Amino acid sequence: MTRVLLLARHGTHAEVGHVLSGRSEIALSERGREEAAALARHLASVELRAIYASPRRRTVETAAAVAGPRGIVVDAPALDEIDFGAFAGRDFAALANDRDWQRWNAERGSARCPGGETMGEAVGRAVGFLTRLGEGTTLCVTHCDIIRGVVAHWLGLGFERMFQLGCDPGAVTTLALDDRGGATLVALNERPRKRPVR
Repeated sequence: MTRVLLLARHGTHAEVGHVLSGRSEIALSERGREEAAALARHLASVELRAIYASPRRRTVETAAAVAGPRGIVVDAPALDEIDFGAFAGRDFAALANDRDWQRWNAERGSARCPGGETMGEAVGRAVGFLTRLGEGTTLCVTHCDIIRGVVAHWLGLGFERMFQLGCDPGAVTTLALDDRGGATLVALNERPRKRPVR
């Protein structure tokens, strides 16, 4: 049985790199819509058995761009963003001096977001969902830390090392799952080409 997972990060929105958006309902920016369109072109010739998305607006919009005439996008709560608890909605600049934030990032394998999830809980729900997907190629549109955490899980890396894995907006990471519960990393952070300027 061949199972290929395409894990795509949603496109850019106004808060990327500035605010920890968490589970907010922020929409894609114009740049994000362009990235979603580039992802759609990149995957146009790929036969997808299904398209799943985290319930957040930015992921649904990205997935919908790829889906086009192929059909509906299926809501997948297991692919939702990490529950960042008290960190959510705060500027990264303000978080930089927060001791809890520093601990969370230094100890991703054990630390909990205040009032939220641990990295293990977030990755556990995502991996549980992904391992139940059927044969063929499936697109899952989700969030940066979920993608990096899933890849770290299957590569046997501690979550503290996940920051070494690239995950740009609109990029896709490909994993091939085997029948023994393992996975092979086929491609990491593959960024679709934008339309050439004429």
